[in-house]
Amino acid sequence: MTDLGPTGATAKNMAYPANAWYVAAWDHEVGRREILARTIAGRPLALYRTEDGRPVALADACWHRLAPLSMGKLIGADGIQCPYHGLQYNSAGRCTSMPAQQTINPSAMVASYPVIERHRFVWVWTGDPMSADPAAIPDMFQLDSPDWAGDGRTIDVRANYQLVLDNLMDLTHEEFVHSSSIGQEELSESDFAVTHDERTVTVTRWMHNIDAPPFWLKNMRDRFPGFEGKVDRWQIIEFQAPGTIRIDVGVAEAGTGAPDGDRSRGVNGFVMNTISPVDERSALYFWAFMRNYRLDSQLITTQLRDGVHGVFAEDEAMLTAQQIAVEANPDHEFYNLNIDAGGMWVRRILQRMIEAERRGTADTPAFTAEAVQ
Repeated sequence: MTDLGPTGATAKNMAYPANAWYVAAWDHEVGRREILARTIAGRPLALYRTEDGRPVALADACWHRLAPLSMGKLIGADGIQCPYHGLQYNSAGRCTSMPAQQTINPSAMVASYPVIERHRFVWVWTGDPMSADPAAIPDMFQLDSPDWAGDGRTIDVRANYQLVLDNLMDLTHEEFVHSSSIGQEELSESDFAVTHDERTVTVTRWMHNIDAPPFWLKNMRDRFPGFEGKVDRWQIIEFQAPGTIRIDVGVAEAGTGAPDGDRSRGVNGFVMNTISPVDERSALYFWAFMRNYRLDSQLITTQLRDGVHGVFAEDEAMLTAQQIAVEANPDHEFYNLNIDAGGMWVRRILQRMIEAERRGTADTPAFTAEAVQ
């Protein structure tokens, strides 16, 4: 591998764009008559549903004395009441009631963030609401497609979100971090291709005529009992700005046409990942493993979820240690190898988005806040 040298701010930019859709919660986490507190991209949020089920995200600080609204209670069809002095707000963030007075100060408002429920997630736009384009929500259709089955979890990562993206864009680390499950030498020995456009990056790797690692051998035998022999293995990693990565993964019996599109003699999964920065030192990592075979087996769904959870726990330990090292070495710039090509394009896209916001220029078309309701 060739040492590409330091690349300045592009390599170690730990900031995050605000004008973007981030997942704030799984849909089932936002209860009908409960309030969920989450911080996304530095914005503390109070998340809840109106009586008709519509998700709402308000700034989690009362206009009066900044008491957390998430500690309050829900009022009426769509309102929330401050737990400190009882001020009430509607789902648009406007105060509708103040204690001991009939006149409401017209400036009494809290921010109401655009929210969309899609692909089993509640997405929040944390920047300028006039730029919130519903079409910019990353495509994760496998999560709610009848042709795919699976489940996932959330990891509270004590590391910057871009470190998580780096981890997912370069899977050669599997050889070393996940040697007992999905890692093998062929990962770092195989060639890969990187393509990109304005908002996406794709890394494609094929490994031909190899032994299946333990995780994939088990899955092959789940579908083809007693399977033995070599496989063709693939990893197609697709980044969608600012924090979503879908990974098309699988193995098929070697020489049966998988590289040409015929995966009928194999097992195919999608590792669905979307990472929401909390601040520059932590992130929420939402993931799921989806498959397109034996869709009716809850046993396989649970086994895959728990197996992937164990693999990701190894990543979490490494990312936490890496974040500690980053903070202990604030003047050290990252160096890059050939395997970092996909991750570097991700960082360039994110840096462009951040710089556009700092210049006050839009990186996405303008839409009214009502367009996302």
